[in-house]
Amino acid sequence: MSLDLQPPPAEAIANDVACALAEDLGSGDVTAALLPDHADIAYLLCKEAAVVSGRPWFDACHRALDPDVVIDWHMAEGDHVAAGTVLATLSGRARALVSAERSALNFIQTLSGTATTTATYVAAVSGTSTRLLDTRKTLPGLRLAQKYAVRCGGGLNHRMGLYDTVMLKENHIRAAGSLTGAVRAARLAQPDLPLVVEVETLAQLEEALAVGCDRILIDDFDAQSRRAAVRIAKGKIPLEVSGGVDLSTIRSIAEDGVDFISIGSLTKHVHAIDLSMKLGPVP
Repeated sequence: MSLDLQPPPAEAIANDVACALAEDLGSGDVTAALLPDHADIAYLLCKEAAVVSGRPWFDACHRALDPDVVIDWHMAEGDHVAAGTVLATLSGRARALVSAERSALNFIQTLSGTATTTATYVAAVSGTSTRLLDTRKTLPGLRLAQKYAVRCGGGLNHRMGLYDTVMLKENHIRAAGSLTGAVRAARLAQPDLPLVVEVETLAQLEEALAVGCDRILIDDFDAQSRRAAVRIAKGKIPLEVSGGVDLSTIRSIAEDGVDFISIGSLTKHVHAIDLSMKLGPVP
């Protein structure tokens, strides 16, 4: 499977970086101001096994403070690296290098963490036909960044927000009065958008199939009900599983034959990768 590693638009990355630098630098880096502002070099070290993601944000942090900085990357986005790998070397002004350091590291540690977690889950379903999806459970302000990181890890993006897919869940169906009524209202209001319906019972699954939609999400089904759902939906509509999914359960869920598994923990339970930037030459 080829990965879609097109990053978000440059202006979106610039906005992320501007916010990060503004909250970190404030009125100025009073410690870096003590340093002689001469040319210096640095290197970026990865201290644990990881999948790399976040280079555009790392670069943008440094270039915002030193447009002439030279960053030489030794690997690509989506690459798997071992502990002790030097990811990049930098050449620029000493003050700018240390002032941009924390914000740049925050981005690449967080996004590489998301990519690494995603890759672990993707590996767990290897050999099945199941594809891995993220959710909207992203860190505030980092929606596009984290969804890019999911792609770096081999996952796929669910809807980007509330605007690009109609997704009818329990509360929507209750407010509409019925599943069928909610689906008909959605098709009338947004005929060109994908329509996903969440169901909680096999009876609702049958109802969703009868009224028609583009994908059905079965939420918190036990194993017996999930397998029954796969038999009912097979060849008729893609089936997505959500809820109760972790590394101990995902393989058995995939082997039941579902088309997609969506996992909120890819983006909300972040283990930041241990990275550091050190001034000086690579040892």
